[in-house]
Amino acid sequence: MGPIRGQWLCGEVKVEILELVTLAKDKGISVMRICEMLAIERRRVSRWYKKERNGHGLGNGKPGSRQALHRLLPEERHAVLGMAKKEQYADLSHRILAVTAWEQEIFFMSFSSVYRILRAEGLMGIRGDQRSHNGRSLAPVRKELTGPNQRWCWDISYLRTMEKGVFLYLYLLLDEYSRKAIQWLVSWSLCAQEARRLLEGGLIAENILDLPEEERPEVINDRGRQMKAKPIKRMFEEHHMPQLFARPRTPNDNPFVESAFGTAKRSPGYPDRFLDCDHGADYFDHYFPWYNTEHFHSGIDYVTPEQCHQGLREEIVAERRTKINQWRLWRKEVNRQEQKIWTWSGEPDTLTLNQPVTCSVMNL
Repeated sequence: MGPIRGQWLCGEVKVEILELVTLAKDKGISVMRICEMLAIERRRVSRWYKKERNGHGLGNGKPGSRQALHRLLPEERHAVLGMAKKEQYADLSHRILAVTAWEQEIFFMSFSSVYRILRAEGLMGIRGDQRSHNGRSLAPVRKELTGPNQRWCWDISYLRTMEKGVFLYLYLLLDEYSRKAIQWLVSWSLCAQEARRLLEGGLIAENILDLPEEERPEVINDRGRQMKAKPIKRMFEEHHMPQLFARPRTPNDNPFVESAFGTAKRSPGYPDRFLDCDHGADYFDHYFPWYNTEHFHSGIDYVTPEQCHQGLREEIVAERRTKINQWRLWRKEVNRQEQKIWTWSGEPDTLTLNQPVTCSVMNL
């Protein structure tokens, strides 16, 4: 077997070594000498003897402390559950719930920690009309974007009305980098004139015509007749904006605007059916400002599209990361304090502190 020094030994081997050392002592060989012969540290053998005398087994346990110093505090768990059970947050996923808490400085912890807390309490079921994504969509190969207004994507989606077979149409122009809804409109018509009105509104809103020709965004769209209409193609050519076309029957070539439509139609307040064009316009005139300024978008590190469009994404993400690390250090300090003793009377919700500890970051 070779020298025992440095080897990881199981409990049975430790017992055999102790029996061998005891037998050698009975024969008059000192413990130090037999340890030298076995090439094992004497303090190791002494430690095994001590554990055996105290009635402890010699099996190997997991290394390190039994509880992590940065483990979550009961106050933090209560904060997560309290927030998740409020009606205004009932439709949020665990990720959006965590980001919302970061923004309001209610708690700072990872997505996985929030998920485990909610799952333990049975709060991870779908609580709204949302359906899970299939996860099979693959993004098309595109050149890397470094800022807003470098590539736009647009499309048209059907909106159901109260009459079967009669539809409204939602036109949406999206910035691919920031996911900001630049322009939208609702119409009864599915035609190139409405598409042109949408695109011209986007050009005006973002002051694109004031940019040099080489800095103007390229545009990607499907191959519908509205996208391939001569007025649309001519407009892009006149403004020196390259027009890219998705492959036929390949919606994941234009995934960002498709995803924006899905997000809009899975929204808890989505009416599913509209009375008329005014009803649709009124709803989306309220929805898209919320989407741009309040919706934490998973594709852009859970900042809002407006924040990303303004170039604040990296700053916000770095600040969140700093605060999460600060809370982790604070949590470790609280858990280190030996005077923090919890008592439990045996009844639910009766966990109390004998000696409360003041939070140095915020009061929970």
